[in-house]
Amino acid sequence: MIGNELTGGSAVFLVLALFILLCIWLGVRIVPQSEKHVVERFGRLRAVLGPGINFIIPFLDRVRHKISVLERQLPTHKQDAITADNVLVTVDTSVFYRITEPEKTVYRIRDVDAAIATTVAGIVRAEIGTMDLDHVQSNRSSLIAKIRDALAQVVDDWGIEVTRVEILDVNLDEATRSAMLQQLNAERARRAQVTEAEGKKRAVELSADAELYAAEQVAKARRITADAEAYATGVVAQAIKENGIEAAQYQVALKQVEALSAVAAGQGSQTVIVPASALEAFGDAFKLLKGRG
Repeated sequence: MIGNELTGGSAVFLVLALFILLCIWLGVRIVPQSEKHVVERFGRLRAVLGPGINFIIPFLDRVRHKISVLERQLPTHKQDAITADNVLVTVDTSVFYRITEPEKTVYRIRDVDAAIATTVAGIVRAEIGTMDLDHVQSNRSSLIAKIRDALAQVVDDWGIEVTRVEILDVNLDEATRSAMLQQLNAERARRAQVTEAEGKKRAVELSADAELYAAEQVAKARRITADAEAYATGVVAQAIKENGIEAAQYQVALKQVEALSAVAAGQGSQTVIVPASALEAFGDAFKLLKGRG
C-alpha cells in the first residue's frame, strides 16, 4: 500500500513537473532581431512580440504569424503607359520596402507583393499620363519622387514603409525610336551649321578688326610724320625770319648735298655723274658756312 502510494505520488509529481516545463516552453518566446511575432488569443490580436525574450500565457496565447522586418525587393515589373503627347512607353520599375507594423500587414492585406505591384502600376500610368516624353526621360528623378510619395500614402495603411523606388528603364516602340533618332540627327546637323556659321562670322569680325587696327596705325604714323614735317618747316621758317634768305639757301644747298651723298652710297656702279648745279650747291654751302663763321 505504501509503495503504491509513493509510486502514485511520484507519477503525479512527474506529470506536474512535465506540465510546468511544457508551460515554460510554451510561455517563453525568443524572437530574432530580424522578426516580429503576432500573438492571438482566441483568434483575436493579443500582442506583437519584438526581438528578445517575451512571455505569453500558455494554451491561451498563440503565435500565429512570424513576420520578417528585413527590407524586401519586389521583382522588376513592367507596365505600359501613354504620355501626354500620346507616346506608348514601357517602364521597368523596382520597389524596396519593409514591414514596420505587422499587425496591419497581417489583418489588412493578403498578398503584399501583388498589392504593391498593382499600386505602383496605377501610379506610374497616372504620373506619366501628365508628362511629355521628353520630360519623362530628362526628369526621371522627379518622376521617381512622385511615385514614391504617392505609393507611401497608399501602403501606410498596410503597415509598410517604402524605402526606395527605382525606374530602371523607359522603353519605346521601334517606330517612335526611329523618329526620335531622325530628330536627333537633324538637331545635330543644325547645331553643326550654326557652329560653322558662327565661326565664319567670328573670322570676318577678327579680319575687320585687324584691318581697322592696321589703318589706325598707318594713320598714326602719317600724323606723326606730318607733325615732324610741320615742326621742321616751322623751324626753317623761324630761321628764315631771323637770318633772312641766306638761311633758306643754306637749307636748299644742304638738301642737295644729302641727296648726292645718298646716290653715291647706293649699290651698283661707283661712278657718279654730278651736275654743274650740284657743284654750285657745294660752293654756295661752303660760302654760307664761311660767312657764318
